[in-house]
Amino acid sequence: MRRAFPGILLAALITLFLRPLSLQASSALLKPLKTEESITIDGKLDEEVWQSAPFVTGFKTFVPDFGIDMVEKTEVYMAYNSENLFFGFKCFDSQPDKIKTSISRRDNIRPDDWVCINLDSFNDQQALYALYINPMGIQQDSRFASNQEDFSVDLVWYSAGEINAEGYTIEVQIPLKSIRFAHKDVVEMGVIFERRISRRSEQGTFPALDPERGYFFLTQMIPMEFHGLKRYTLLELLPAYTHSQDYNQIQGKMVTEDPARDISLTAKYGLTPKLILDATFNPDFSQVEADAGQVDVNLRYDLFYPEKRPFFLEGRENFNIAGTLHADPLSSLVHTRKIVDPKVGLKLSGKIGKKDTIASIFALDESPSAELMGANTDKYASFTIFRYKRALAQDSYLGAIYTGRDHNNQYNRVLGADGQIRLNQSSMLGFHAFASFTQSEEEFPSRADGHAFSLDYIYDTRKIGFIAGVQDLSEQFRTETGYVTRTGIGRIWASLGPKIYPQSSFLRRIDPSLNVSLLRDHPSNLYETQNTAALNFLLWRNTRISLGYTYANEIFLARRFQISGIHLGSSSQITKQLYFNVLVRSGKAIRYEADPYQAKGKRASVLVIFQPSHKINLQFNATYSDLFRNSDSEKIYDYTILRTRGTYQVNKYLFFRGIIEYNSFYKNLLTDLLVSFTYIPGTVLQLGYGSLYEKLKWENGRYERHDHFLETKRGLFFKASYLWRL
Repeated sequence: MRRAFPGILLAALITLFLRPLSLQASSALLKPLKTEESITIDGKLDEEVWQSAPFVTGFKTFVPDFGIDMVEKTEVYMAYNSENLFFGFKCFDSQPDKIKTSISRRDNIRPDDWVCINLDSFNDQQALYALYINPMGIQQDSRFASNQEDFSVDLVWYSAGEINAEGYTIEVQIPLKSIRFAHKDVVEMGVIFERRISRRSEQGTFPALDPERGYFFLTQMIPMEFHGLKRYTLLELLPAYTHSQDYNQIQGKMVTEDPARDISLTAKYGLTPKLILDATFNPDFSQVEADAGQVDVNLRYDLFYPEKRPFFLEGRENFNIAGTLHADPLSSLVHTRKIVDPKVGLKLSGKIGKKDTIASIFALDESPSAELMGANTDKYASFTIFRYKRALAQDSYLGAIYTGRDHNNQYNRVLGADGQIRLNQSSMLGFHAFASFTQSEEEFPSRADGHAFSLDYIYDTRKIGFIAGVQDLSEQFRTETGYVTRTGIGRIWASLGPKIYPQSSFLRRIDPSLNVSLLRDHPSNLYETQNTAALNFLLWRNTRISLGYTYANEIFLARRFQISGIHLGSSSQITKQLYFNVLVRSGKAIRYEADPYQAKGKRASVLVIFQPSHKINLQFNATYSDLFRNSDSEKIYDYTILRTRGTYQVNKYLFFRGIIEYNSFYKNLLTDLLVSFTYIPGTVLQLGYGSLYEKLKWENGRYERHDHFLETKRGLFFKASYLWRL
């Protein structure tokens, strides 16, 4: 053994000098290679810099279980220059023909295999960027803060991927102008690298997640150190031109409306590398795709539609509020789609100190009711929003928020505080407390003041998850900037979810769960309960099955109704080309109307995605809902939405897409065609055509119901915008 030792030592030294440094999970600090070498982002990792750059390996799973070596090896290489961060991934795979990937539009890769860079750019455990890349180099990005992940953001960064005989490789370039960080001589950012292998239902990270900390990513980052990053002033200009031509069916003929032409300008200015001012005039808030149809009858509250408009996305995560776990009726105080048609807007977001974060919005929104209220009515409603957060230890923070909408003598104002407090490595508290003040000429009483309070607790480890909370919203609580589903309630609730790990390559995990809730309806002083027991299974090929039964009742207009029922959900990546998702619920229900009654019904949805090649994606989505009166089984309605969507992705920039949607309740058919070229977010060319058909005919001077479709609306749309970054 002694004779062998010098040879072993020599071999180790040779290996050390011939290969880049591999950093293990025990390393306290990552030090990427600073380079002036040019790197072409083509996914090949053939530049000399990747032979010298340090790399990390030794990924450990956290799905389905924690702390197990991933079946396939992963290496992540790190480099940077004064203006960019670079990462290279070598993702080995013993079966490269089974790698799940696609050439698709941006933000459409969740079913694929992918890698992710979770980047805490301030290394303060308050928020992170998540940059996802599939094996073809297609991107998806998000921001995570206050226990909420927001996929609406679109950053400017570059990536490319290539599948080879050993698996696949990926190159990533992140311009420093695209992220916010604290500029100083030595910059630290936190990172967790992540990989997903779809067919194995497996996800892993470097560094390995601690089983006692569960999925709390922000407190488990490993720091990276950078020197000599360039000081810069961010300036972006985004001019955009839109042209639309509409046609409407009037008295039996398609009539051409006057064309609408808009030129808009949006600007972004970096007051510092971490504090950004956005301004817009006549902003381009056009949606190139209609919101997918949702069942919009028999609703107790308004439907929720996500924000897609670029101006609102910078710093959007700062408006997340704590204490909204487990279907809190107040999910958001800042839901910017309430600003329907803004003409001018200003937004400031970022950090003003090491621990202080601010975010604010001011916008003038053209009021849809202005014409009805007379010449002396202000044309615009003003929105004013201000947010402040103070970072505490780890991912804890305290915050304050103010939101206001003012129009003539009417107003709605909400102010209060929120925060989350880390109790230990496995648990935290979240809370919010808000007061609202509303003056309205349309409701009685015209003046209404209210409050909203919530306190929740979350505990998460490998073995068990537990959340519990208490909420109270007064009947007079109002928010015209946020999204709330119900007021006038007090509620206590809890959810318990142990995790079972069978020793099976097919059945990966079993998650039984028990949810209980007791709610007091303040106006009636009646109580309602909701108790759900469910079994959730995670299987091979990213297959998930959920079975559950709910025993529940609900108070509506001071009467108690039964809403008990069963549910079944299942999703699976059956093959590399075929994915499905099915959800069915059947049980008792309420007919929400002035004279409500007990009913029963079903809701079901089916999604099938067929991907015959990397470039072609076909989707079919069906939604069904019905309702029957309980006393005599009379059918009140049935409602079906059928939606097909086909996309041909020529390359990562250019795609052709067609949508056909049929709504049986309104008996109409929607078609939507689009050609889109997106070089980077902001630099876009789009040409669209849409039409609406209804089962009508023009006869005897009026429209009557008919078996055949009549085109009642048609529209052409063109958009061009260019992101000019100085």
